[in-house]
Amino acid sequence: MTIQLTRQMPFVRRRSPLRDRMHFAGAFTAGLAAGGAALFFLDSVSGRRRRRHSTDRAAGSARRTWRKTARAGRRARAATVGTAKRVRHRSESPRDLDDVTLTRKVESELFRDPSVPKGQISINAQRGVVQLRGEVPTIGMVTELIERTRRIQGVRDVESLLHLHGVEAPMHQ
Repeated sequence: MTIQLTRQMPFVRRRSPLRDRMHFAGAFTAGLAAGGAALFFLDSVSGRRRRRHSTDRAAGSARRTWRKTARAGRRARAATVGTAKRVRHRSESPRDLDDVTLTRKVESELFRDPSVPKGQISINAQRGVVQLRGEVPTIGMVTELIERTRRIQGVRDVESLLHLHGVEAPMHQ
């Protein structure tokens, strides 16, 4: 007894005539574009100039892309290094600065803002305690300067002798 296995393929699709025409149209268009490019670049009169011009433009585009990529890489590397240094600096324990260094640090932090009257404020430091003396234009600036001074690393306390113009200066405690 022999059993004959027949192969059944119920899902065989046949290509439609429309699909055949579309395939032919795509191949025809690609051939047409290749022929046009060949005529454009292999022209006996201007072909050499066109080939050189196209080569120069492609090389220039490649160089520009390379430079932009390199620049982006350098920027990313610098940002990464800067972030790593910033994190490392924040994790350092606050060091005790000598009085002169602390005074200069407070001056540089406070006088970065151009609205702070530099010539009218005196800053001294003694064992981590910073003394602010002088005249300021507004009460808000007094509180702002005190708070900004407190946030500076190395400052233990702030003693404010700041006052408004025309108001008597507070006495040293």
